[in-house]
Amino acid sequence: MIVLGIESSCDETGLALVDTETGLLSHALYSQIAMHQEYGGVVPELASRDHIRRALPLLEQVLAEANLKKEAIDAIAYTQGPGLAGALLVGASVACGLGLALNLPMLPIHHLEGHLLSPLLASRPPQFPFISLLVSGGHTQLMRVDGIGQYTLLGETLDDAAGEAFDKSAKLLGLTYPGGPAISRLAEQGDPAAYQLPRPMLHSKDFNFSFSGLKTAVLTVVKNHPGVLTEQDKANVARGFVDALVDVLVAKCCTALRQTKLNRLVIAGGVGANNQLRAGLNAAAAKKRFEVYYPELEFCTDNGAMIAFAGAMRLKANPAEARYDYGFTVRPKWPLAELS
Repeated sequence: MIVLGIESSCDETGLALVDTETGLLSHALYSQIAMHQEYGGVVPELASRDHIRRALPLLEQVLAEANLKKEAIDAIAYTQGPGLAGALLVGASVACGLGLALNLPMLPIHHLEGHLLSPLLASRPPQFPFISLLVSGGHTQLMRVDGIGQYTLLGETLDDAAGEAFDKSAKLLGLTYPGGPAISRLAEQGDPAAYQLPRPMLHSKDFNFSFSGLKTAVLTVVKNHPGVLTEQDKANVARGFVDALVDVLVAKCCTALRQTKLNRLVIAGGVGANNQLRAGLNAAAAKKRFEVYYPELEFCTDNGAMIAFAGAMRLKANPAEARYDYGFTVRPKWPLAELS
């Protein structure tokens, strides 16, 4: 069966087609980064309006790339939440309108489940069970994943997520939005011995995170620095920030693997593309002898492929889950623990 996936939870419009037997057929993504850079962050109203402009042209694109007609689609999966309410409404309305027109069953998908399962799209997919570190702009969570819908939350951020800490710290250093890639690139030129920033909750004996204090430490360094920060000063601060954040993430992952006695770690979400995080995890995996899996770089950020794939996986596990229900609702706040 062929599943169309539609993702519109924030500032990327993504559509994709997945065959439940053969895998990904095509995908297309439009990023709004250039539009939001002028404002230093995502403007929800602008994001929603842009999704309206992009959804149908992207549908035509994925159909053309897969050499299929709309009538070949067997089911439609769409992001129901969490995310920006207006943005979610665009994707849901397009999905359900198309489903009504073509008489197709619908699969509302949890955005974070899409991220959790995205590494299974890679050429070397992990097997269940595994520990997943979900690190994105709005979420930092450690989970045990035993199968589709079988997610146990081990710990999560108590304040700023890792991605938020990246963006806020980058802004303090005068870097452009999005801050994650900018501060990561700058950190490559920094001196690791220049600033030893705090590692929040490193020894908390649980799996929770807190990155607000790390961001505050960056603010303190910037405010107390004598004179104007040079580019090298900024690079040194960026290096201190990135090293601290990576140390915490790697340590918590290793502890989760040890306590659950699992040896597979799966990374999901936009921060999973970070070079320093991947290097830290790869080094830990080699030392402690566990396997680490990443999504393909193009599937780290929000995308339609992960939604179509999650829909296909759920359809295979339980075909009755796809329903001819076009009275859609969205869930801007939707705990992953509620899934089954």
